[in-house]
Amino acid sequence: MISGEFAVLEVEHLVKAYPSPAGPPLSVLQDVSLRMESGQRLVVMGPSGSGKSTLLSIIGTLEEPSAGSVRLDGIDPFAVSLAERAAFRNRRIGFVFQEHHLMAGCSAIDNVVLPALATGRVTDEIEARGRRLLERVGLADRADHPPARLSGGERQRVAIARGLIHAPRLILADEPTGQLDAHAAAAVADLLVELAAETASMLVVVTHATSIADRVVAGGGAVQHLVNGQLQPPTLQATRP
Repeated sequence: MISGEFAVLEVEHLVKAYPSPAGPPLSVLQDVSLRMESGQRLVVMGPSGSGKSTLLSIIGTLEEPSAGSVRLDGIDPFAVSLAERAAFRNRRIGFVFQEHHLMAGCSAIDNVVLPALATGRVTDEIEARGRRLLERVGLADRADHPPARLSGGERQRVAIARGLIHAPRLILADEPTGQLDAHAAAAVADLLVELAAETASMLVVVTHATSIADRVVAGGGAVQHLVNGQLQPPTLQATRP
């Protein structure tokens, strides 16, 4: 399941501002730059309203920047049509949000393979991969259960499996443990790191929790703080043993 391709994320001089009817535009991101390669992990921390989620949304091509550029594997997703951008995002980027966003009327396995429907149909190969992922996250025996029959931690593990269904080059996790108790949060953080490592995916995690940040970068990774719209140099650098 390990990708043989080398992945690179390049974010250069990113700016995001929103129009304000009462005055000058509201500046959220100012000259943000970062670079990541296959297998690297980054945690972005900062106070509420600092632009962390906006940064993830732009990197994930869900929102366009006001200025600057984002390139994944040398491709600028904002230079193509919306349809091409959606296909690019679906195949190359995996998302895990604070809210699991599972479909209530679908089973766990149906939720995991849901991204495949955006580009066609769910093949036997995709379903088999979905079931393997559910096994990896410890939910093989819950594959046919709807979200209502799963705990909060289990629902978030389903969401992780869904985010990895296409073995993405880049995994973006926005407060993925924010709704969980300490035990479940630690397990989800460890699982994200483990599964990202198996596919050599780049992993970016936004979190308020120092304990989660420490788990994500343990053994290799960096923590950076977003302050006043600017990404500060790493304040914590963990080195590989």
